[in-house]
Amino acid sequence: MTTKGIKRTLLGAAAVVAITIGSSVAMAATEKGHGTDDGKAGGSTQTYVPQLDSMPAEDEAVALDLPKMAPEEFGEAKKIFFERCAGCHGVLRKGATGPSLEPERTRELGFDHLKAFITYGSPAGMPNWGTSGELTEQQVDLMARYVLLDPPAPPEWGMDKMKESWDLVVKPEDRVTKQENKLDLENIFSVTLRDAGQIALINGATYKIEKVIPTGYAVHITRVSASGRYLFVIGRDARIDMIDLWPTEPTTVATIKIGMEARSVETSKFKGYEDTFAIAGAYWPPQFVIMDGKTLEPRKIVSTRGMIYDEQTYHPEPRVAAIVGSHYKPEFVVNVKETGQVLLVNYEDLENLKVTTINAERFLHDGGFDSTGRYFMVAANARNKIAVIDTKEGKLVKLVEVGTTPHPGRGANFVHPEFGPVWATSHLGDQTIALIGTDPEKHPDQAWKMVASVDGQGGGSLFIKTHPNSTNLWVDTPLNSEAELYQSVAVFDTRNLDKGYEVLPLAEWADLGEGAKRVVQPEYNKEGTEVWFSIWNDSSHKSAIVVIDDKTRKLKRVIKDERLVTPTGKFNVFNTQHDIY
Repeated sequence: MTTKGIKRTLLGAAAVVAITIGSSVAMAATEKGHGTDDGKAGGSTQTYVPQLDSMPAEDEAVALDLPKMAPEEFGEAKKIFFERCAGCHGVLRKGATGPSLEPERTRELGFDHLKAFITYGSPAGMPNWGTSGELTEQQVDLMARYVLLDPPAPPEWGMDKMKESWDLVVKPEDRVTKQENKLDLENIFSVTLRDAGQIALINGATYKIEKVIPTGYAVHITRVSASGRYLFVIGRDARIDMIDLWPTEPTTVATIKIGMEARSVETSKFKGYEDTFAIAGAYWPPQFVIMDGKTLEPRKIVSTRGMIYDEQTYHPEPRVAAIVGSHYKPEFVVNVKETGQVLLVNYEDLENLKVTTINAERFLHDGGFDSTGRYFMVAANARNKIAVIDTKEGKLVKLVEVGTTPHPGRGANFVHPEFGPVWATSHLGDQTIALIGTDPEKHPDQAWKMVASVDGQGGGSLFIKTHPNSTNLWVDTPLNSEAELYQSVAVFDTRNLDKGYEVLPLAEWADLGEGAKRVVQPEYNKEGTEVWFSIWNDSSHKSAIVVIDDKTRKLKRVIKDERLVTPTGKFNVFNTQHDIY
């Protein structure tokens, strides 16, 4: 088989992994908590030991004709899988964004096929772990053997462990009563330093790092409280750090670990409940927890295990994906991947919790609001659809078929010259950008339909972004297997999408030397005059952030700093606080 043939072999549109926005860790440091002697969530965040079952007995492996694996190899493979692969393939390897890697499937494919696919990846979104140098040849061989074995199951994580891990560092009554620093907080960027287990707060005016703050492993997202005062940072190890921006130096005021692996955190946005509650969703155990919005004290845990919406068969691992806070009701919108259900969780009365279950589609992943903040658009990426949820009426409006494996991030809102307001998504599995009409009042014929599809550079896109003050639409391709694509970005003019895209070689402009140099996640400053990109390398190579002038599309600044270790996701405080995208 040729190299190109191997790249395009089966396994589907796969693992969105190993970068801040897509990888996973389902592990903890100790049974007590997060790597400290007292079991609190603070402390070192860079080394984790998976708490998992042991490898199969030797006689079982021989009977099944499985490859040999020493205990130390099995331990290393567990760690790599939960860091790099579980986010898309699932803790129990049942598949979601990536396909199933259960033994009946992997053993049918065979060792050679698995090794080749891990090495070369695919244009549909599976990273080329071997040829990019992110895994050594020995590690590729190790992982091909590992996925032939039965998946180990991690332990549960309930209220007792949450409370053991909870650390209220600064009580609300001991916090400052007004902003004591001179920072323009609305134009601060919270930047994930993935492999360092940190975030960097970067000043959007000076481009300087104001402070580096220790967090959990491989931070996934930063969300901002309704007041704009607090940052909520969640890592793939399910640790949440609550950061107060008002002191002389922004500081962590509370931490908690809500499971073994997680992706989502949000705060209450409805009028009268600003900053009252926080919520986080776990990949493992499959559950969500509602917390006090000023202390992170856990108040209510709800399991998401249950029936797949259409098959009505039990699923043991329905992971919680994107969560948003409704602007129309005192509710959180909770998306459950494997069951294909959207939960509207009313937080008015936690003791008598009311949850509305909306059947949508599988596997729910990420998404964002339309320009009005009323309709939530979420990708069901296994079925190539976008589910439209009306948060005012509390119901599914439409399932819209789009391209292969949509992965919008939060999507992009702009006004199309012909179709009116639209929301856009790019795709992991193909090169298209889908536009969905979002104005049922003035453009009813276009509402909740894919009104157009335009071609971008290629598959492997994770994020798409524009701004109300911009006419540019930026589309990354960090998981494409071709270096020319993952080291550059495509930019469209929203006033004339038909003229195609311009390619900007951002990795080349960053001038970093060696490494994969994946260009990932456009993020605007508050004014919408600049767009920031991460040039993501592994921790052994230099990384950077590239700032582009949005009007001219010219290079404005390259932010280089030895503290910028694997920078990936960037979250402008104002835009994140107000759901501007």
